[in-house]
Amino acid sequence: MAIRLMSFFILYSIFGYIPSLGVILRTTDKTVWANEFEPIELTCLIESISTNNPRIEWKKIRNSVPSYVYFQNQISGDLEHRAQLIQPANLLILNTSRADTAEYRCEVAAINDHKHFDEILISLAVRVKPVVPRCSVPVAVTVGMSSELRCLENEGFPASQYRWFRNNEELPQDPKSSPKFINFTYSINADTGGLKFRRMRKEDAGEYYCQAKNEAGHAQCLTQLMDVYDVDIVGIFLKVLAALAGFIVVIVGVCHAHKHRCFSSGKDHTGTNYKLPAQDDGVDYAEADEGHFRHKSSFII
Repeated sequence: MAIRLMSFFILYSIFGYIPSLGVILRTTDKTVWANEFEPIELTCLIESISTNNPRIEWKKIRNSVPSYVYFQNQISGDLEHRAQLIQPANLLILNTSRADTAEYRCEVAAINDHKHFDEILISLAVRVKPVVPRCSVPVAVTVGMSSELRCLENEGFPASQYRWFRNNEELPQDPKSSPKFINFTYSINADTGGLKFRRMRKEDAGEYYCQAKNEAGHAQCLTQLMDVYDVDIVGIFLKVLAALAGFIVVIVGVCHAHKHRCFSSGKDHTGTNYKLPAQDDGVDYAEADEGHFRHKSSFII
């Protein structure tokens, strides 16, 4: 160590400077979040260097495959028209997209430094605003029955959290936490978007919509009306009666067709009845020999 310090002192006496021990990099944040379509700056700060024109490169690493972002003093790859280098080595992305989510490596090479190379790795995650979720609300439900309302979208990043609203008022995650909803029997799954009712009540009827939200923003579906009806005993009886009447009609039709088939069984398969002609008393039709017929004994010339 003493020899190295002595060498630095001699160089300082001769050339008027002490060379750097080596290039050293740092960053303000190794994990960076950005909203889609907004600018973000990845910092690569050079804390120590002696080389005047170091070689600076940025690489994007996605699925363990590196590709150049800044190489030979110009932006390349999918950031070619969307990024620029901010001196000395920061990378500014002007218009981030969800495809920019990756790891970025800043590399600096300084041939005149004792430690001539250093690199730093930065992880960038781009938040994506949710799209309008797909909502499923039943039009009508019977009192006392269970039911589930569904809400889902799969574009947002990070994954959306879901909230439900009834008559433009947000339903609390736990109905027991609010005196106004203490008698409600629903449960909300904020991760999947499900709103389940164990036993529907008349008071559960109303206009419902769902909202998907993450750090980048929120989106909601259109309002849908859900009615809750009492059990319709008369309607059920009429439906059963109509089904029974239809069954009887079918049975009668089958029996009628079968009976008609029985009466027609004596006919020839062609549907034609044949009748033997009446015999004349003067002629014997029973026997014929080579086209002649035989007279009866009672025939008198």
